[in-house]
Amino acid sequence: MSRICKNGFDEKCIKEQREVYGIAYTQNILSGRWKYLILWFIKSKERRYSEIKAFLGGISQGSLTKQLRELETAGLINRKIYPEVPPRVEYSLSSKGEELIPIIDLMEEFGKKFGEQVD
Repeated sequence: MSRICKNGFDEKCIKEQREVYGIAYTQNILSGRWKYLILWFIKSKERRYSEIKAFLGGISQGSLTKQLRELETAGLINRKIYPEVPPRVEYSLSSKGEELIPIIDLMEEFGKKFGEQVD
């Protein structure tokens, strides 16, 4: 089986291992501790950076910025900058990001069903 290299997937993997490639591609663009939660949090409405940071609690500013940039680069979220002082930035799902929401919703249901029960 072909491997994922530093710059993505080699052509052989994409052609010969199409089923595995699909899973690996999705895992690759969602890798990162916070990306699933960011997508879940902005699924219903646009959110400002400060709202996302407050929701995630323990995330550092650098980590959040990195995760948001990677999600934007992957085409999963949109970043809108308003020309105000200070600038206001809002994040929303792109149409590609909206395609992932059913998967994230299934992850939520799986976690509710099989995760630890808190009394």
